[in-house]
Amino acid sequence: MNRPRRLFALLALLPTVLPASPKETLDLLFATQQFRQVALAPDGNQVAWVEARPNADRTPSANAAIFVRAAAGGAPRRLSAGDGSTVADEHGLAWSRDSRQIAFLSDREKAGQLQLYVVPAAGGAARQLTHLAGYVSEPRWSPDGKSIALLNIPESTDRAGAIEAAARETGEIAETYTEQRLVVVDAAAGATHTISPADTYVYEFDWSPDSRQFAVITAKGNGDNNWWLARLGVLDAAGGTPRELLKPQTQIAVPRWSPDGKQIAFIQGLMSDAGSTGGDIWLAPVAGGPARNLTPGRKGSPAWLHWQDSGRLLFTESLNGGSAIAEIDPATGTAQTLWQGDEQTDTGSDGDMLSLSLAADGARSAIVRSSVARPPEVMSGPIGQWQPVTSANKDLKPLWGRAEKLTWQNEGYTVQGWLVYPRNFDPAKRNPLVTIVHGGPAAQVVMHWPGTWSGYETPLSAEGYFVFLPNPRGSYGQGEAFTAANVRDFGHGDLRDVLTGLDLVLKTQPVDEKRVGLYGWSYGGYMAMWTITQTNRFHAAVAGAGIANWQSYYGQNLIDQWMIPYFGASVYDDPAVYGKSSPMTYIKNVRTPTLLVAGERDKECPAPQSYEYWHALRTLGVETKLVVYADEGHHFRKPAHVEDLLTRTINWFNAHLK
Repeated sequence: MNRPRRLFALLALLPTVLPASPKETLDLLFATQQFRQVALAPDGNQVAWVEARPNADRTPSANAAIFVRAAAGGAPRRLSAGDGSTVADEHGLAWSRDSRQIAFLSDREKAGQLQLYVVPAAGGAARQLTHLAGYVSEPRWSPDGKSIALLNIPESTDRAGAIEAAARETGEIAETYTEQRLVVVDAAAGATHTISPADTYVYEFDWSPDSRQFAVITAKGNGDNNWWLARLGVLDAAGGTPRELLKPQTQIAVPRWSPDGKQIAFIQGLMSDAGSTGGDIWLAPVAGGPARNLTPGRKGSPAWLHWQDSGRLLFTESLNGGSAIAEIDPATGTAQTLWQGDEQTDTGSDGDMLSLSLAADGARSAIVRSSVARPPEVMSGPIGQWQPVTSANKDLKPLWGRAEKLTWQNEGYTVQGWLVYPRNFDPAKRNPLVTIVHGGPAAQVVMHWPGTWSGYETPLSAEGYFVFLPNPRGSYGQGEAFTAANVRDFGHGDLRDVLTGLDLVLKTQPVDEKRVGLYGWSYGGYMAMWTITQTNRFHAAVAGAGIANWQSYYGQNLIDQWMIPYFGASVYDDPAVYGKSSPMTYIKNVRTPTLLVAGERDKECPAPQSYEYWHALRTLGVETKLVVYADEGHHFRKPAHVEDLLTRTINWFNAHLK
């Protein structure tokens, strides 16, 4: 879109700001106080949150700490399994329904081994309730206050999920996996009972209003791989085999039992990654029968649900490059938006835990808010009228330029994206640009203050680049039909959406079209590999955790079930549909200098995919480098590797575009 001449004149009068170095930008990101969770008491009178600041050596989340404060104001106080003087990972807040107690997880007893504790909300010593082995997560009180349920993987303390590093395999290879079980703990005595079957992985759960049952999302077998096949069921609190309620058409998440005990709400949609939720809101009768879609045709992607005492469902959604909070009447399907903003409403550290928390009456809430210009802080108040609770990041200033929302039309779709300006933007100069395609593909770019493992647009902007971030078909934010529009069409329609948006930027902004780069990770890494086989308009590319060959990838990755909903069949039944979207099919077209990076133990996008692409480019005489990071999975955990990756990426673009 055209910029007013008067604005260009005003910008030209601004003082020149020198570009920030990659290290300076990364130092700012590591200096940012991240908030992993916020939890408002059901009565709305107190708010608790989790702070997670890296240590001096940038070890992430080793000193996560819990604080609580009166919602009306006052000084916060630390909650801890001990006296607060020792470093421990303490998180997983859960208020009792009467607002008198807080359950949480702590590894104070043994580093890396979380246990469940309960502390009086009014103050006092914490009680340790469990002595479990393995990974522990998601504590949640029963409505009657007598029990606390949680998830447990007894065999390993490692984080669960496909983004974590895979185990090394040698010798005779056999499929091995562990199951995540549902555990019920007596809140008074600490007696612990594992109630879900040993052959079943429990992904999510919710208590029934009478505290006698659970709504569960489960699958048998490998938990990492079979999430895409998970089903909705009901499990008795005394234990047993879940009674199946629904075999879904696509993927499901966020089960929520209605206050009257008759229905279970959940989100169903085409989802490419566990934890990245979007779809429509559905209701399933507990007594059995067909589920009902409450939001057909909705131009947004609901992501989280909360039943209010009134019987209305409150939900958050990805919407047009931003976020919204809305509510819906299940009886009539009538929905209204309560708040909408061009910012993200989940936390900056883990990225997969929604920060919104509500009082029982829904009138008051707490949230972690951040934008591209404002670092995260905890806030509370009525929805949309939040006031600051913390001020931990008040002195931090962005080292990057402003962000502008873009919208364009392509092939009958309205497509949205973002453009981040160079930090020292001078409209009289022609600037380089990097296009960043997000992962997923079922995800959405939202402008936010970056974490240490996200937000590459900000360091690039600090270096003097325009950064273009499209949300092409396949993304969240514009309804389920838009999210499903790339099925059996990877790399084709979505690439045309990206290139049409790039054309808009080139026509309306002072960008040097001979200095345009391309970056992506995961699905974005695939799109980087694919795009440069289809066009030579990009002059440098960085492909992180990419996919070079869908046919070989099918047999290499450890989560092949995610591919069936997108390709319609296995590679063995329909190899042609995989071949038509594979970069290797068109590899001899590549002329673009390309940096390839991968984690050594990536389950989702294995390093051999990057080797295959690198080998081809070397053979064809195309400038290329490959860097494989030791012991990393799909999501890098070592700060030194994150810093090296960021520095290499910026140096690659600087060498070829500046």
